[in-house]
Amino acid sequence: TVVTRVPPHLRHVGMVFQHYALFPHRTVAQNVGFGLRMQRVDKAEIARRVAEAVALVQLPGYGGRYPGQLSGGEQQRVALARALVTRPAVLLLDEPLGALDKKLRDHMKIELKRLQREVGITTIYVTHDQEEALTMSDRIAVMHRGRVEQVAAPRGLYETPATAFVASFIGNINLLAGRAAGSNTVACGSATLAATGAAPAGAAVAVALRPERVRLDPTGAVDTVLAMTVAHVVYQGETVRYILKSDAGLELQALELGEVRFTAGARVRAGWAAADAQIILEEIA
Repeated sequence: TVVTRVPPHLRHVGMVFQHYALFPHRTVAQNVGFGLRMQRVDKAEIARRVAEAVALVQLPGYGGRYPGQLSGGEQQRVALARALVTRPAVLLLDEPLGALDKKLRDHMKIELKRLQREVGITTIYVTHDQEEALTMSDRIAVMHRGRVEQVAAPRGLYETPATAFVASFIGNINLLAGRAAGSNTVACGSATLAATGAAPAGAAVAVALRPERVRLDPTGAVDTVLAMTVAHVVYQGETVRYILKSDAGLELQALELGEVRFTAGARVRAGWAAADAQIILEEIA
């Protein structure tokens, strides 16, 4: 069925808006039961299903309260209950965590995933937050300029991006422009980089390499080693980000857990395994 050809009230879609769109003059029970009343469900059935929905989102006893008496997280749960109570075929969530603080967002991510698994409804989740997308989804569609660039499971999207846009959009990444120079090899200025992927010899390509895959002063086996200088050190609490530059002008980011090992100006060797870098057949600036 092409949903745009079906009147909105017949689409069997439940929706949660970013700012919830709860009726401030109606109680929790009245908000949750609104869709059922529009469907002309009898009062006894409405009461039963509203009680079920409120219990599902873990708000028992809140039926008589008004939205203004609820926290942001509680309001979001009411909006979810209202969307679920009509038993839709598809649930659409439009950035439902955008109005919450980080601690509450982290908690609600777990709750939303639990609810989705419990009710078993196909859910489309619209978000600009990559962490939300990666942690909550079974499959992700990345869109750019109105076109779908890639559809994949979270791990596949992160580790094997199909395009330079997807690579740069999902998480932090090093994108190094070069020319294919043979099997799993890319010429990048005066450097030869090892990476995984096929491309015609001489083709303009990009090497996609996640900062956490770059090893500094590696002791184990690597396929590429570059002499570089630490330009900047960014302490991030759990992690340390290093901005590295080579004498030829090549720039890399490396990410490590734990203590700061190097200071700005230090000379280091940056290395990686070919399996940790991907060749993307696409010219980049």
